[in-house]
Amino acid sequence: MSKPGLTSSEGGEESIEIPSEKGGSVDSGSIREYRLYKRRWVGLVALVILNIVAGTTLVWFGPIANTVAKDFGFTLNQINWFGNVVNVVYLPSAFVVPYLYGRLGVRKTCFIAGALFVVSAWVRYAGTARGLSVNGSYALIMVGQLLAAVALPILQVVVPSYSERWFDFKGRTTATMIMGLANPVGSAIGQLVPPLVSTTRQSILVMAIIFTAAAPVVIFVGEAPPTPPTFAATHRHPSLTSLMHAMLGKVPRDRYAYMTVRQRIDFVILCLLFGVIVGVVNTFGILTAEQLEPYGYSDDTAGLMGAVLLLVGLVAAAISSPLFDRVFTRHLALFGKLLLPGIAACYLALIWEIKPNNAAVLYVLVAIIGAIGLTLLPVVLELGVELTRNANGSSAVLWFSTNLFGLVFVLVEGALRAGPDADPPLNMHRAFIFQGAVVAVVVVFVYLVEGKQTRRFQDEEKREEADRALDLESRRRQGAQVEVHEVQSRTAVGSTPEEPKPQMSPSDVDLESGKETEGPVGTGT
Repeated sequence: MSKPGLTSSEGGEESIEIPSEKGGSVDSGSIREYRLYKRRWVGLVALVILNIVAGTTLVWFGPIANTVAKDFGFTLNQINWFGNVVNVVYLPSAFVVPYLYGRLGVRKTCFIAGALFVVSAWVRYAGTARGLSVNGSYALIMVGQLLAAVALPILQVVVPSYSERWFDFKGRTTATMIMGLANPVGSAIGQLVPPLVSTTRQSILVMAIIFTAAAPVVIFVGEAPPTPPTFAATHRHPSLTSLMHAMLGKVPRDRYAYMTVRQRIDFVILCLLFGVIVGVVNTFGILTAEQLEPYGYSDDTAGLMGAVLLLVGLVAAAISSPLFDRVFTRHLALFGKLLLPGIAACYLALIWEIKPNNAAVLYVLVAIIGAIGLTLLPVVLELGVELTRNANGSSAVLWFSTNLFGLVFVLVEGALRAGPDADPPLNMHRAFIFQGAVVAVVVVFVYLVEGKQTRRFQDEEKREEADRALDLESRRRQGAQVEVHEVQSRTAVGSTPEEPKPQMSPSDVDLESGKETEGPVGTGT
């Protein structure tokens, strides 16, 4: 027996009918359906593919930095800027993207990202021509990286918004996890593939082919379903300006996007935590070879360590996200408080454990960092929307913070690199101390987060109201049907109005039909 308020629609779609609230009564003429569409998964897969490819941009040159420096004549700091330019471009783009979504919609904005994919791919490859000067090659590859960097925020910022538009509150965290972790998958591929290709020029050609092949899948990204899946999805997505007003306390209390002082403090702490943790992980992707090669680790080993960090994290996130949706749905902030200290411990341990012939321990440490960090990534993105009720705005600000901190960390850690006369030469031991100290200090702030999940509570409340209202409506209709049936039965067997109504004797029974017949009560003498 189906739950009251839940119906199935054509094509296997699920829906729930929500009555409007008018004077506290149910108006059957104003019922709204909340519906899930199977085609939501097609758009999700498309965004996963696009984010995987976009994720390779940041780290592609990291594992082969030393080889690229020899082949093209670039310095290591110049190569670091191939990754750093992604962080720089992301900073203004993160604030422009929500405006584009508001003006053009999700579908058209994603088409812009697809076009940038193709152009950036072949501009980068043009920079590998052997007849070019060192500066000419560097300029073309940098322009290609810059164009790809513009596409990255378009595809990343939309993730929580797409989850809210197409999925209900029992699947939003899982959907955000699948799409949000596509970018780290791309980073893992960007760590693994370049060292496996025979030359650096062929590596950039492979990158161009991957970007070109992925671009056409943008046609499968849908704008929005005809019928929303939840109460939250019925609201027009607030602008980034609205979020800024809410953070400054200028939104009236009766507005959907209103934020309490507690929620504003929580969101600032989330931005700090998310920015530092993801920024440090991205910095490791950019500087992998430079951090590990002085201690005797090859490019292949450096790339594999980066991939282990991300792939173990993906497995952990894939296991945990459905649990967050179905089991631990009300305790997102609590899990952050339990897990984040583990990341701090691992980064502190790296200060002493990055040394020659210690690969096994390093694999374990980066695997733990990946498992905890990527498990919490979709949780923080969803918690940001819970606090702000602004999917595009909160996602833009959170990702902005990661790229800001990532930019700072790459510059600072590059400056902390030891000189060629150090032991070992060009080691980054001081950089490990810096990142471990920063992570350890920032993690402490997680214990100040309350993390009330306002959006989920509103969705659950509306779902419960719908269930109760439709249950009452169903009972009212059943009662009316019983009443009509009783009236019809009495009319069919009753006497005419002109004649006195006969009384029924308990013994008077129609022997043929087995039914009671009307007759006088008692026997009378």
